[in-house]
Amino acid sequence: MEYKDHEGLQLAYNTSQNSTTEKTPALVEKGWNPLFLVDHLKTNLLTIHPTAKDFHEMWKRACDTAAKCIAEAKEYNKQRWDKSHMQPEFKERDQVLGSRLNFNNLKGPKKMRDSFVGPFTIIRLIGKNAVEVKITEGISRKNPVFPVSLVKPYFQTEEDKFRSRKKYPTPQEIVEVEDSP
Repeated sequence: MEYKDHEGLQLAYNTSQNSTTEKTPALVEKGWNPLFLVDHLKTNLLTIHPTAKDFHEMWKRACDTAAKCIAEAKEYNKQRWDKSHMQPEFKERDQVLGSRLNFNNLKGPKKMRDSFVGPFTIIRLIGKNAVEVKITEGISRKNPVFPVSLVKPYFQTEEDKFRSRKKYPTPQEIVEVEDSP
């Protein structure tokens, strides 16, 4: 088999440099070297089209701006929440009222029912956001764990409920004081 019959061998021979002439046979014979596929490839590893580069920079700026806006929104929402929200101070054995939101087995028209049912005694605190209460007989099939958002403290008397309220004398007490000698 001669190298002239095989194109790959012929190309390899014609493009390899001769040791005496220090030129390739193709250059000596034709005046030019045939190009390989490798010659058409870029020598530097990566060239990015300017439009693609601009798009990438624009996309990166947009992502950075979006991340910054999300962080600002989170901080704003946290400040708004913290301003109006107080963590309830419940202890074990406190009496609380539970929201009737999840109680659908109470009797009577919905409009006429109280907003809260109970009082229930707190058995234990479950983290900061939930309490376990002792459920009374009529609604004992319900889950005894309530989120603190559906529970409020129970006060037996008006004085307990409004401790900071000043107590003013009633008109009868004023009349009794004036009538006394």
